[in-house]
Amino acid sequence: MCAAVRNEAENDAGVTALRLTAVLTAFGPGDGPLGVSELARRTGIAKSSVHRLIGHLVGNGLLERDGTSVRLGLKLFEIGQLAIRQRGLVDAARPHLADLREATRNTVHLAVLEGAEVVYLDILRGPDAPRLPSRIGGRFPAHATAVGKAILAFSEQSEVDGVIAGGLARVSTRTITAPGLLKRQLTKIRAEGIAYEREESGTGVVCAASPVLGGDGKPVAALSISGWVNRVRTERVGPAVRTAALALSRALT
Repeated sequence: MCAAVRNEAENDAGVTALRLTAVLTAFGPGDGPLGVSELARRTGIAKSSVHRLIGHLVGNGLLERDGTSVRLGLKLFEIGQLAIRQRGLVDAARPHLADLREATRNTVHLAVLEGAEVVYLDILRGPDAPRLPSRIGGRFPAHATAVGKAILAFSEQSEVDGVIAGGLARVSTRTITAPGLLKRQLTKIRAEGIAYEREESGTGVVCAASPVLGGDGKPVAALSISGWVNRVRTERVGPAVRTAALALSRALT
């Protein structure tokens, strides 16, 4: 095969991969089955092309048909579970999360940083905790969460600069949107090992988090406790989160 033909074939494959990804990521939290027209609208891809892409995805188990619509397939769940297990975090963290929930009766989280967002790998909901928008596999702006700030405080400066450069969006009336204020908080978090969030991700919700560090001292995740502002004293639960995070760090290394 000559170079020109090979390059053209590679370009076509790249475009197809991007379109397949666009179709899969068009599904959002709470979505049920979606039809071809809606997927075409969300992706900006022609309906005829969406129809063809759906055929490939259904054939490989990544989408499932539901009448004339499609929904995400179980194969995606299986792949996601493999990705989580490869990190070794969920299984290692579960006992520590369970202890924290039992001790505080509040919701506990395990999250990692990806870009400017945190991704929740595990959540144990407490019986006395508020119904939070977080969900396993869900994302949230890192600067508006305690877990995000806990990780950023121990991250490379370039990562922090990248988050700030992308803009500190306001999630609630108390979200930190000033770069200088965020940097000062991160300095304090690095010194104390505990991050606090006071109604920055949502009204009435407070949170305390601590980073899980690898053997090289770099953050691999963060643990947190969340609850109602009038029921949780973050300064009291903070040390418990810190202790759990340190124990998990030791277990991983």
